Amino acid sequence: MSQHITAISPDELRERMAANPDMILLDVRQPEEHAEKSIPNSILIPLGEIPTRISELDPYKNQEIIVYCRSGGRSSQACGYLMEHGYNVVNLTGGMLKW
Repeated sequence: MSQHITAISPDELRERMAANPDMILLDVRQPEEHAEKSIPNSILIPLGEIPTRISELDPYKNQEIIVYCRSGGRSSQACGYLMEHGYNVVNLTGGMLKW
């Protein structure tokens, strides 16, 4: 079952963050990538750790979660997995390369 993953552009995300600074942002890159450059206040759970750490996102299950990575590939995979588990997710198109 293939679900459509909603996407947001970096410009749209900046606008929405200005209006809602408490947005939930999930970085699915590796810790060293996150340390180098990340969107402020984002939660870091590397893609490979999501199945074992998904419960960390439970407090946000009723909120929209913006998922990002370097270019959009890993975050797209994470979005698919999280959608299957009932999360409301949006993929950041172009990831940090476009941010």
